[in-house]
This record gives sequence, C-alpha cells and structure tokens, in this order.
Amino acid sequence: MKKGLFFIGCFILVVFFSILPVTASNNENTVIIIPIEEDVEKGLHAFLKRAVKTAEEKHADIIIFDINTPGGAVDAASEIGKLLNSTKIKKIAFVNNKALSAGAYISLFADQIYMVPDGTMGAAAIIDQKGNTAGKKAESYWRSAMNAAASQHGRNPIYAEAMAVENINLPDLKVEKGGLLTLTADQAVEVGYSEGTVKNIDELLAKIGYEHANIEHINSSFAEKVARFLTNPIVVPILLSIASLGLVIELYSPGFGIPGTMGIMALLLFFYGHLVAGLAGYESLILFIIGIVLIIAEFFLPGAIAGILGTAAIVGSLLMAGGNIFYMGISIIIAILVAIIGMIIMVKVLGKRMKLFKKIILSDSTSTEKGYVSNVNRLELVGKNGVTMTPLRPAGTMTINDERLDVVSEGGYIDKGVKVKIIKVEGSRIVVREDN
Repeated sequence: MKKGLFFIGCFILVVFFSILPVTASNNENTVIIIPIEEDVEKGLHAFLKRAVKTAEEKHADIIIFDINTPGGAVDAASEIGKLLNSTKIKKIAFVNNKALSAGAYISLFADQIYMVPDGTMGAAAIIDQKGNTAGKKAESYWRSAMNAAASQHGRNPIYAEAMAVENINLPDLKVEKGGLLTLTADQAVEVGYSEGTVKNIDELLAKIGYEHANIEHINSSFAEKVARFLTNPIVVPILLSIASLGLVIELYSPGFGIPGTMGIMALLLFFYGHLVAGLAGYESLILFIIGIVLIIAEFFLPGAIAGILGTAAIVGSLLMAGGNIFYMGISIIIAILVAIIGMIIMVKVLGKRMKLFKKIILSDSTSTEKGYVSNVNRLELVGKNGVTMTPLRPAGTMTINDERLDVVSEGGYIDKGVKVKIIKVEGSRIVVREDN
C-alpha cells in the first residue's frame, strides 16, 4: 500500500513538473520584430503582408516595426497602411534613424512610436519623377491621407499635414510656409508623435516591459529581396528597355545570340519579381505568352490582325503585372523609345538589315551577269541579211536561210519582200533596218 502511494505520488510530481514549463511557455509574451528598410515599394508590401500574417499565426502580443527608410511609392505606402490597420496586434514603430516621406506615413499607423536620439520623421511631400513637388490634386490627396492616419491614432493631424505640404506655418518648430516639417526625436516627443526616445531595440523592450519576452525576427527571404529590387520603379523601365533593345538587336543578328538571351532574361526577371512580390498573377504571364505566339503567327498568316492582337496582349500583360498602370505605362513608353533608337542605330549607323525579313522577302535578282536569261540571246544573227515575209509595222516576220524570225523595224514601215539587215539582238527582240 505504501509502495503504491509512493509511486502514485511520484507520477503526480512528474506530470506536474512536465506540465509546468509548458504552462510558462504558453504564458510567455511574444514580440515580433519586422524591419522596414530601403525604399517603400510594392515588394515591401508583399513582405510585410507575409510577416504580419506570420505574427498573427504565432499569436504575437506586439509587432515592432524597425523603420529606417527614405520613403518611396505613395500607392505602396497606402497599401501598407491598410495592412497595418487590418491587424489587431499592438503595433510599435521604432524609428531607427529615419522615417521620411512614405516612411513617416507608415509610422503614423502604429499604436506607439519610439525614436533613436538622432532619429528624424517627416518630409512627406509627393515628388514626381523629375524631382518636383506633385500637382495640387496629388498634394490634396496626400494631405488628407496623412491627416487621416494621424487622427485615427490619436495624434494632432496638423503636424502630419505640415510633413506633406508647404503652406503650414509652425514657428515653434522652426517651420515657416514654404518648408516641410521634419521632426527630431525631441520634437516628436514634444508634439505627441513619439512616446519616448531609446537607444536601441533592447532599451525599447525594457521600456515597454517586454525585456523577458520571446523575441522573434522576421526578415525578408532571398526571393523577396530579389523581388523588391526587381519591382523598384527605377529598375522596371531598365529591365523593359534591356528586353526591347536585346530583342531588336537580335532581329538584325545572324542566329540567336547574346542580345536575344539578354532580352528574354530581362523579361523573365520582370515577371519573376512581380510574381514573387504578389503584384502579378499567372494570368498576366499567360497573356504575355499568348501575345508572343500571335506575333510569331503573324509571319505565317495574311493580314496584320494577329500582329496587332499580339502586341496588345503583350502590352496588356505588362500593365497587369506592374500593378500601377501609370508607372508601367511610362516604363513601356521608355522601352519603346529605346527600341526605336536601337533600330535607327542598327540601320543608319551600322547598315544592318533585319534578318527576319531576309527569310520572307525575295532579295536575289536574276541578272544576266549571274547566268540567268529569260530567252536565248541570238547574238550571232547581228549583221546578217534576210527578206521580209510580211510588212513590218514595225513588227513582222523575216526569213534568213529558210529560218523564220519575228523581228521589229528600227524605224518606220517596211514593205513585204524587202531586203533587211539585223542590227541588234536584245533577248527575244531582233531589230532590223532596210538594207540598201
């Protein structure tokens, strides 16, 4: 009886101590740290979407966004803002150096903001591709977006608007009309845009009481890093220009070589980057392949319908894959201009002819010098005499040694039975004149 109670007691203790670590682990807080670095673009949105989903699956208590970005695309920032609003997990923006432009906008969607001592946040005006401030419509939209982002999270929107437009006067922060607001760490605390200043992540965790939490970092995979690079608004027109120029040069080159390979690789990289980033679906790739097939079919079918449909399909697939139709349209126009310049150089400067046309257009001539004749050239008849069998008006018939020949007179009419002399033979044309 005693032995039985002893073993039962030991069993209970073993079970208790085996359960205890699991319970502690289940009660342990989880903090997910996600970096937001370099330019803000569509590829970043795809990475953050995966990272936030992973944090939700792990039932994280807090997500810390480690932000150090000069800004980027407005449309990508808007999508990221919607993504951050969609999760119920507490969000902290840690401005680890700078959160400018689109980075400032993203930071405003966090429940709390902390900055390093030399951190900055602001200067969020929309800039066009020429480096100038965008038009009034774009400024109005962006001003409203910054206002809404700040208001939704309990921050005074006047400072967010001052980051976006240049007509707000804030003398206390040394910002006058004509300038954009960029907050330092101390100024951010002063205006309620930052909950505090910390030196690093560890100090931040200690300040919010999560120094003993389970810390997990979610970083971009290699494929995501490549996709972010390939979907950068600067890289996209370069890829398309390489593709168009490579394929154009290939049309003027014998065989299939380096230019064509570079063109195809550029297109593959374009679609790979946009597929991984989640910007393009397989439907855009299928549409592109259909376009290629139609263009190839154009060389074997009458009319130009297949070629027109093929070109439209390719342009449509690129627009679908790009996400932003405006920027993709500009990229396609740049690529077409590069292709046209390449064709002009190949034809005018290098004197090249498109090899494809050589296969479908007859370029050889059947000249006498190459041994081609359409009729037997009777040059031996020149200087011989004969008699006309019919009047020559100016064509008619004559005989030479009982051989009947079709001839024409050199000048006017020659009557029947008149003696004539052959003066010229041009293929089947025999010219005679009256022999006096």
